[in-house]
Amino acid sequence: MSKHKKAAAAAKLNKDKMACNKPRSTPGHKTKSHVVKACDNGKEKIIRFGQQGVKGAGKNPQSAKDKARKKSYYARHNAQDSKPSKMSARYWSHKVKW
Repeated sequence: MSKHKKAAAAAKLNKDKMACNKPRSTPGHKTKSHVVKACDNGKEKIIRFGQQGVKGAGKNPQSAKDKARKKSYYARHNAQDSKPSKMSARYWSHKVKW
């Protein structure tokens, strides 16, 4: 099997084997840093989120630079609605990375 086929096979996710609402990192994915099987009201959806190689500011940033990064991130991504759904990448990005 070639390298490309091995990478493609590793990138495939088996939705049935994943736990609901348990995010995990995807270091082998070329653009997204995390994946989660979001489950809500009997619906299931695979969601990829987060930019590969970028770290969030954390839950309680201490430095002024990290506080400014978090504030800027929320200004860009938090204006759509007040309560995001578990079925959105924004919800998971806020919960895991920011």
